[in-house]
Amino acid sequence: MHSPSKIDSVRVEPFDGLRTGSVETLSQAQGERNRGEVRLRYEGEGGRLAVVTLANPAKLNAMSRHMWQQLRSVFNSVSGNKNVGCVLILGAPCGDLKAFSAGGDISEYPSFRFDEDSLCEFHEVDVWGGLNAMLACDVPIIAQIEGSCMGAGLEMASCCDIRVASASAKFGAPIAKLGFPMAPKEAEVVIRAVGELTAREMLLEAAVLDAPTMLQRGFLNRVVADADVANSALQSVNRILALAPQAARLNKQTFRGLNTQNPYAYADSSEHQEGINAFIFKRKPDWPKE
Repeated sequence: MHSPSKIDSVRVEPFDGLRTGSVETLSQAQGERNRGEVRLRYEGEGGRLAVVTLANPAKLNAMSRHMWQQLRSVFNSVSGNKNVGCVLILGAPCGDLKAFSAGGDISEYPSFRFDEDSLCEFHEVDVWGGLNAMLACDVPIIAQIEGSCMGAGLEMASCCDIRVASASAKFGAPIAKLGFPMAPKEAEVVIRAVGELTAREMLLEAAVLDAPTMLQRGFLNRVVADADVANSALQSVNRILALAPQAARLNKQTFRGLNTQNPYAYADSSEHQEGINAFIFKRKPDWPKE
């Protein structure tokens, strides 16, 4: 049996292009800084919390092709880890600024956007590969959103289950200013999360909306003072980790329309029995390990 302890804080790592214990050369480190990375680490008792950090601070955590590819690998890894009960995704510190992700890394675009085949590969393989891995993850995902949440950032946030934002956060997808539309699969994800009218406003007017507006329109679960966003997101983490992990995974399958073949197969599971018995005997549940 397993009763996870509460997580009091999440360590925020600065990004300098060098991992702990790295023996990379200076040129390799510079290359890493230029393309950013998506970091994964596990925290809490038994590694129950997966912390995913979008790290490209020189560009407000803009997503490079390399980062999209890493995003897919990271969430595939999380999905295969039965010990994980919750994912927290956030942006790395950007000096004095905050950003979840300011969008795509535009400096890379001339190298592939002007050819139809390479553009298709970027959106259908790199970007959709990362977003689809998030959507396919059965573990609850919490987005801790601070500062800029634009384009790619909005798409990733749209794949999360719970979205907590700082009061100063900004949201949009002003890509029409760059002369291109949102890719169809990506647009579908965003429309489902923000609503069609808001998506039309963002894409057709290049509107940038503040956090209170996005809360009012149903995209955000909570908006809190900038200084409180990390604590507020962590409260959601701890609430999820205190609940039945199998039930959370089954709920997420139901949300995706997948839990239809045998939705009551959990009947004799130890987690199901523990939850019912804990209620009857007026004690906290001691959830079994996977």
